[in-house]
Amino acid sequence: MMDSFTQRRRRDLILAGFLAAIAACVPFFVKDVYVQNIMVLTLMYAALSQAWNILSGYCGQISLGHALYFGLGAYTTALLFTKFGVLPWFGMLAGGAISSVIALALGYPTFRLRGHYFVIATIVIAEIGFLLFHNWDYAGAALGIDIPVRGDSWAKFQFTRSKLPFYYFALVFCCVAWLITWWLEDSKWGFWWRAVKDNPDAAESLGVVVFNSKMGAAAVSAFLTAIGGAFYAQFVSYIDPESVMTFQFSLLMALPAVLGGIGTLWGPVLGAVILIPMTELTRSFIGGSGRGVDLILYGAVIVLISLARPDGLIGLFSRRPASKGVPQ
Repeated sequence: MMDSFTQRRRRDLILAGFLAAIAACVPFFVKDVYVQNIMVLTLMYAALSQAWNILSGYCGQISLGHALYFGLGAYTTALLFTKFGVLPWFGMLAGGAISSVIALALGYPTFRLRGHYFVIATIVIAEIGFLLFHNWDYAGAALGIDIPVRGDSWAKFQFTRSKLPFYYFALVFCCVAWLITWWLEDSKWGFWWRAVKDNPDAAESLGVVVFNSKMGAAAVSAFLTAIGGAFYAQFVSYIDPESVMTFQFSLLMALPAVLGGIGTLWGPVLGAVILIPMTELTRSFIGGSGRGVDLILYGAVIVLISLARPDGLIGLFSRRPASKGVPQ
């Protein structure tokens, strides 16, 4: 059994390396700026969905308030850069650290809730964060922050002439999020999380510290989500509460994992590759009518996929059951 376990782990790693190499070569053949923009967003949401999946997929704590951490990462980087001249790279780390601390602070009361009560709590907390930033004058309030462009530079992480640097950063970000999940999935923490997800009371009786497990998952998930928010701020060069902290972002982080396969290693990636291009293309080509036709088609496709494959599209490619429980 250990041999097959090791082989599966090695197989996943080799496949990930192969796909990353292909993704790195794609820009050499795709020159259209609009398509490159879609590829950047796809990779970003694949990483964000992977981060969401750590808490909600593996640990079973369904969150619909991750836009809070996304917005915190974006605002921390933007404020440090515009107010104090701190390079975005340090802003990313600061945003991740702040988001992790806030996730732990919020987790202390909310992880005592279960089921739909926890879901509602995450939505409410995210909306409170949205309203606070919407009325915080120092952070630009409703007007937001216009990040000054000071020439193409890796140090300042700003590029106006090409989207390729953003693409390759998004690719690295996606790979790092995947590798962290790959490492955690079959670690002691990964088994603990799945045990908590399946049956918290049984897991606790086996020695799992349920509360600490949830807190660890929340901290890792929030940190990665904030890194994504910081990247997005640099990518668009302008943020306001509407553009980084609305419920839409929380939903777009959750949907790829749900469609691809919640609680699986490849589900968020597969879901993002299908969902994000579909979102952008329907909005661009049939969203201009003002009648919401793009949203109708988009929603219909999601419903059909969910009905056809309730366990996620990853089930089409793998019959391996998810690992459960605490390792013996």
